[in-house]
Amino acid sequence: MTDSSPLWQRPATRLAAGFGAGGPDPVEVLDAVLARRESVDPTLNAVVTLDADGARRAAEASAARWRSGAPLSPIDGVPVTVKDNIPVAGMRSTWGSLLYADHVPERDELPVARLRAAGAVIVGKTNVPEFTLQGYTDNRLFGLTRNPWNTGLTPGGSSGGAVAAVAAGIGPVAIGTDGGGSIRRPAAHTSLVGLKPSTGRVARIDGFPAVLHDFEVIGPIARSVDDLVAFMRVICDADPRDPLSAPFAGRPFGLPAEVAPARIRFVPRFGDSPVDPEIAASVARAAQRLAALGHRLDEDARFDLADGVNRTAWSVISQTALAWLMAQHPGQEAALSEPLQAMLADARALSAAQYLDALGEVARLRRRFAELFETVDVVMTPTTAALAWSSSEVFPSVIDGRPAGPRAHAVFTAFVNAAGLPAITIPADPSAEGLPLGFQLIGRPGADGMLCALARQFEAAHPWAGRWPAI
Repeated sequence: MTDSSPLWQRPATRLAAGFGAGGPDPVEVLDAVLARRESVDPTLNAVVTLDADGARRAAEASAARWRSGAPLSPIDGVPVTVKDNIPVAGMRSTWGSLLYADHVPERDELPVARLRAAGAVIVGKTNVPEFTLQGYTDNRLFGLTRNPWNTGLTPGGSSGGAVAAVAAGIGPVAIGTDGGGSIRRPAAHTSLVGLKPSTGRVARIDGFPAVLHDFEVIGPIARSVDDLVAFMRVICDADPRDPLSAPFAGRPFGLPAEVAPARIRFVPRFGDSPVDPEIAASVARAAQRLAALGHRLDEDARFDLADGVNRTAWSVISQTALAWLMAQHPGQEAALSEPLQAMLADARALSAAQYLDALGEVARLRRRFAELFETVDVVMTPTTAALAWSSSEVFPSVIDGRPAGPRAHAVFTAFVNAAGLPAITIPADPSAEGLPLGFQLIGRPGADGMLCALARQFEAAHPWAGRWPAI
C-alpha cells in the first residue's frame, strides 16, 4: 500500500523500511524535515542549534549505503535531534546556560557516538531550561520553547525542545535526558511516548558533569513504541567506563515475545496532592483499558512510598547540584536567570548533613521499592498532576482549584529517578480541549523491555500516533 503521508510525519521504522525498499531515501527525508523545521520552528523555538550541512553529509552517506545494500543499522538515515545538555562533537552544546554559550565539545557523549556509528542523521540540538533544573523550557540564551498543541502553553521541561520537535514533525525521534521526569512529563504534554531507562541501562561517558547524583539518564522520545525501541537498541549497551552500566553487560535490549498478564498497582494520586480532574479521569480510563487487556489491577489510594523524597530530599539534592556547579564558576552568578539565582541562594544555606540525610532518604526509598516489586510487577500513575500551563509561568500555581508549589505538577516522576527504576509515559485520552496528557508505568530495575511491551500492547489497542497538532 502506498504511503501518502508527508515524509516528516512518517515513523522512523517506516522510513527505514522505505530506505531498503526503493522508497524515499535519507536525503529526501532530511529535506522534508528541514523544510518542516523552517515552517514551524520560528513559532516553537525547539531546535536551537542546527547542523544542516553535517546532517546532509550524513544523509548522503546513508543513502549510498542503502543503495549498496549495506546499512549500518535499522535506523541508518533516520533524522534525530539531541537535547542541548548532551554533547555532540563539533556542535554547540550549551546546557541552556550563558556560561556555556560558546562551548563546542570535541567528543560525542557515548549514546550520541552510538547513534552516529549506527548511521542516524543528527539534525541539531533542542532547547532546555538552564542546567536542565526546571520543569519548563526557557533560558536567557535562546528564549522560550512553545507547545505545538497550543503555542500559548509550555511543553514542560527539561526536554521541552525535544518533545516540541517530535510532536511538530521535526524528526520522528529525539534523544533527551530524564533527571526527575524531564523526558516523561514533556512527552505527556505533547502526546508522545518517552522512556526513562533504568539507571545504567544507557551507559554515559564524556557528558556534562553529573550534578543529580546518579539520577539522570538518557533515553528516547518518539511518536510510537516501535520507534522508541529501535533507538533504545542502538544506545543502550553497557560500557566498562561507566560502572553503573555493569549489570547490563551482555544484555541487549529486548522485549518479551508475549505480554504476560501483569500485576499492576494503580496509584491515582499521592496522598492529598492535587491532580487535575481531567487527568484523573483519563488515567482511570486507561487503567480500566489495561485491565481489559488481561492485566490485574489493584488500586492503592494511600500510596506513600515516595513521600520522603518528594517532601524534602529532592529539593535538597537539586539545590545542592546547582551550588556545586556554580562553585566551578566563581563570581559568575549574574549569568544565571532570576529563578536560578534564588535557587542558588537557598542552596548555599544547606548543610552537608542535610545532603546526607537526603541520600539516606533515597536509600530507604530504594529498599522500599525493592520490597514492593516482590508483590507487584508494575506501578501505574498519572505522568503529570497538571495539564500544560501558560508558557509565561515557571510552574502551574493552581491545580484542581488549589494553590500549588513549584514541584506539585511533578510529584509522580522524580522518585522514579531517585529509585533508579525504569518508567515509560504513554498517551491517554486528551482533555476536553484536546490537550495531551499521559500515564506512567514503572517497573523494577531492568524491566525496561517489559514496560515497552506493555506500552506497545496498549498502543495497538488504543493508538495515538495519528494525533497531530494543528500548527
